[in-house]
Amino acid sequence: MTLDWMALEELLAGAGASRYGGEAISQLEHALQSAECAERDGASASLITAALLHDVGHLVAGQDDDDLAKGIDDRHEQTGIAALRKLFGEDVLAPIALHVSAKRYLCAAEPGYLAGLSDASRLSLALQGGVMGAAEAGRFARNPHAVAAVALRRWDDEAKVVGKTTPGLAHYLAIARRAARVVAGEAQ
Repeated sequence: MTLDWMALEELLAGAGASRYGGEAISQLEHALQSAECAERDGASASLITAALLHDVGHLVAGQDDDDLAKGIDDRHEQTGIAALRKLFGEDVLAPIALHVSAKRYLCAAEPGYLAGLSDASRLSLALQGGVMGAAEAGRFARNPHAVAAVALRRWDDEAKVVGKTTPGLAHYLAIARRAARVVAGEAQ
């Protein structure tokens, strides 16, 4: 499935009401909180957009709330970038593609990171390949998008606050349109 602007907005507004895989907030609340964290930290429009859309693959795949408990990894990072490729370039897509690897990397590189993950994040970590080994962590750290992916991962971890008030979806979709892929001088 490839998303256009209308389909993206409908997906976030509709399916985004579903629970965020084992957490006490909705998919949309998580997306908005992630984007707000990026905006608060002065991130670029592209990185704010990546934060907003990093888990859109869960919505495209139709993730059920109990998929993690059933041992299902929907490979949402891959599904998400495939669905968003028409709208965005690598500055948005690469951090999304790498945010799962960033979690695995941080578990290897940063003492205490693993212990700070939510139960759902620890469960998904096991399904997503577990903690990186030293060689894999070294390769990840050399990726030109590693810094952006790690920043996105930290916002992802932070964005699980029940009842937190954020700017609305329209605010972040306006930022996303500024970050959109430009072809022949016009955003798609």
